[in-house]
Amino acid sequence: MKLDRKVQDMRLVRGAKVSSVVKMMKQSGGFTAKKLATGVDILVEMHGKKGCVKFLSFPACIIATGTRGLIRDMVKEKMFDVIITTCGMLDHDLARTKEDYYHGEFEMDDAKLLDEGINRLGNILIPNESYGIILEKMMQPVLQELWDEGRRELSTRELAWEFGKRVGTEDSILYWAAKNKIPIYVPGITDGAFGSQLWQFSQEHKGFKIDLLKDEKELSDIVFTAKNTGALMIGGGISKHHTIWWNQFRDGLDYAVYITTAVEHDGSLSGARIREAVSWGKVRKDAKFITVEGDATILLPIMMSAVKDAV
Repeated sequence: MKLDRKVQDMRLVRGAKVSSVVKMMKQSGGFTAKKLATGVDILVEMHGKKGCVKFLSFPACIIATGTRGLIRDMVKEKMFDVIITTCGMLDHDLARTKEDYYHGEFEMDDAKLLDEGINRLGNILIPNESYGIILEKMMQPVLQELWDEGRRELSTRELAWEFGKRVGTEDSILYWAAKNKIPIYVPGITDGAFGSQLWQFSQEHKGFKIDLLKDEKELSDIVFTAKNTGALMIGGGISKHHTIWWNQFRDGLDYAVYITTAVEHDGSLSGARIREAVSWGKVRKDAKFITVEGDATILLPIMMSAVKDAV
């Protein structure tokens, strides 16, 4: 083993740029700080790779927080080409165009919150009128418009774009995805309030259908024609798995950065480190990849600000 990289101490620097702090993290050799810096380097290289199709996957929960704005800006600035997410992302993004969410605490009286008509998502508080009620008011007229236009069967990508165009606002992810023609795929479309509204609409409109296989055909065309692919995966579950699942058919991702708080020892996909995906052919053996352990609401602003400085 050649010892050629010395651990260097970080320094307190007044007014330091985020990219300078990340550089100190890289030189420190220090645990997750070094992994964060490595993740930034991979993302920068991925963004500079000509012909590389860039995937972004994330779960709904962070869209209930201010992290929504960061992801919105990433979509607005076309930093990624394909989004794979969960149904609740549509819920929160649409709801927050009309109503507010509020600060709370992790330790609260949940029975009391129930009686007051307030839902708790971690330390975010969501009144009933800011979620299910407003989504019904927003969604049913749009679905009726689509029906009246003869749209009987839509994919999740088509639904995301239609809602982005019709009721999205400039502070929403869906608006910018539709405007910039960035596809959003939601493989678990019925697992949330958005999906429940689709089901409710179908009860009075028996010919209304969701075409999930159209989404899959588009994803197959994307991966099979890509010269290279890379992914920033925030959190696990279906959004992460659908990203790596489709990329296995082109022998795996060329770049992969995964942010997670999940543990590995329970065998879950959320806990599985990127190196495990290599064994399945979902990430290439020679790919550049890293798993960064930590809360995305902390790590993502640091990482993407550094990437933005570099690309």
